[in-house]
Formats: sequence, C-alpha cells, structure tokens
Amino acid sequence: MYFVRSDWSRSCKALGSAALLLLSVLAGCATTPKYRPVSDTPVRIGPPYVIRGVTYTPADDRNYDMLGDASWYGSESGNQTANGERYMKNWISAAHTTLPLPSYVEVTALDTGRTILVRVNDRGPFAQNRIIDLSEGAAELLGIRQQGAAQVRVRRVDPPEADRARLRAGKRAMARPDVPQSVLAPWRARLAAYRASQGRGGARR
Repeated sequence: MYFVRSDWSRSCKALGSAALLLLSVLAGCATTPKYRPVSDTPVRIGPPYVIRGVTYTPADDRNYDMLGDASWYGSESGNQTANGERYMKNWISAAHTTLPLPSYVEVTALDTGRTILVRVNDRGPFAQNRIIDLSEGAAELLGIRQQGAAQVRVRRVDPPEADRARLRAGKRAMARPDVPQSVLAPWRARLAAYRASQGRGGARR
C-alpha cells in the first residue's frame, strides 16, 4: 500500500498529536498528588526533623498546653498537608510542629477569650514565637484573620466524635464558651514574663 504526500502528512500529524497527548497524560500523572482520605486513623507522629537548623521532635504529648503566637496561612489551598490530606483553606484546621497528625486542640485568643476547636493535620509554623499556624478558615473563626497573628493558648483535647466528624467534613465544631478576662489577664502576664526572661518562644501554661 502506498501513501500519497497528503496521506503521509496526515499520518505524521496524527502520530504527533498522539505523542503529545501521551506526554501530557504522563506529566499529569507525575505532578498530581494522591491525597489521603480525611480520617483520624492512622495517627502519624514521625521521626525528628530539621528545618532551618532547628530540630523538631514530634511526640504524643497529651498534656500539651502552651501560650504563644498563632499565625495563619491560606494561599496554599489545594496543596498536600504533612499527613497526606488535601489542604482546604476554609476548613477549621491547623499546622503544628510536633503534635500527632491528626490531633485536636482548643485555641483561645488571649485578647478576646474566643475559643475554637481545631484539627491539626499539617506541620509548621517554623517562625520565631509562633506555636500554631491556623488555616484561613480557623483564623476567621477565631477572629484574627485581619491582624494576621495573635497571642493564643493552645491546649490539646480529646473531643467527642460528633465534633471530630464535623471538622473532618469541613464544618465547624460546636461553639466553645469564651474565656473571661479574669483568666486571660494572668495568661498574658505569664507569656510576657516568659519572653522577658527567655527572649522568644512559647510558655507552658
């Protein structure tokens, strides 16, 4: 069988298109992450790791209760979290340097007393004085989105399954009562005293 020139040209174009399609499919497979389903099992702790010369040692610290600064992140929406889930900026989640993934914490703003329940599923923040990095949704719920960062109390908790399920589904947990100023004032004073003596970091409550 013989091809005339027009047939040969069409065949080459078809082969070229098929090759380009195959390359694009392969490239997509190489760059598209496989997200882990949102689940509370298995819980991951992980080995020590080093970021910018600082060693962080993850641990199952059930008594974790710290005072320090919270920040938030939102532009990474769609990226993969440290435990393999897809980062959803509007969900009530957070990043922590050492707590198990996932775990749950109550975060209280030291200026207003507003308290929210947050699911930790990522690693960070790796900046001075900051003890937790909230998702944009969590920062909005806590009331610190506009200011960018705020002093907070972070306490690990073991919430009921109903609250866990709501956070895993991208919804808010049941509202927590605000902490009164009579309690917040000593916390702020403790954090200020710690930083005056140590110069940086968070303080155990």
